[in-house]
Amino acid sequence: MAENRVFLITGASTGIGAATARLAADAGYRVVLAARSIAKLDLLAGEIGPERAFAVHCDVADWSSQERMIAATLDRFGRIDAVFANAGFSKGSPFLGGEDRPDEWREMVMVNVFGAAATARLSLPELVKTKGHFLLTGSVVGRVTSIRNLYSATKWAVTGMAQAIRNEMAGTGVRVTLVEPGVVDTPFWDHLKKPGTPELQPEDVAGAVLYALSQPPHVDVNEIVIRPSGQPH
Repeated sequence: MAENRVFLITGASTGIGAATARLAADAGYRVVLAARSIAKLDLLAGEIGPERAFAVHCDVADWSSQERMIAATLDRFGRIDAVFANAGFSKGSPFLGGEDRPDEWREMVMVNVFGAAATARLSLPELVKTKGHFLLTGSVVGRVTSIRNLYSATKWAVTGMAQAIRNEMAGTGVRVTLVEPGVVDTPFWDHLKKPGTPELQPEDVAGAVLYALSQPPHVDVNEIVIRPSGQPH
């Protein structure tokens, strides 16, 4: 049963993170909502209810900010049972053509790769104590390379990271799940051109996360690739 277990979610202010928080709270989890947009987090926490949700400002690209996130979670709830390293973004950035955008590349690597790695490093000691569950948001393009975009490479890095973490956690009781969505209708696309294919809803991906979490302790759902019906590679 999920009753009173503590679930920390980064990138929780919108999209997949927010949908997962709502579904997890309905399932009985106490949810810690972490993101850079504290105003959006406060609204979501108010919607879920203060007894079940706690909003924490966090920039996952900043190690100290993540340290404060973990400390605040433990101060509020005293334990961590599940962590979803979900924060990530893309702004395009082709390898050839257009303007040079080194700052954009640096931010994408720091959020998508360093951020997920730091979340793992800082939360896994607590998950070992509770024999908990670590989940990461990868992507279909972390399996099938997209064109003209460093984002795909960052998600390939997350794919490798999930495998490495799983290897390290063998024998600890900690489960590790990589969730790899296809196209999802979220604010992720606000600054990008959508590919014109069918779309998932954030709640579809949230359901996959809760499926992995709900398995008995001896079942480790390693990877979930979830695409909308009809989306090509």
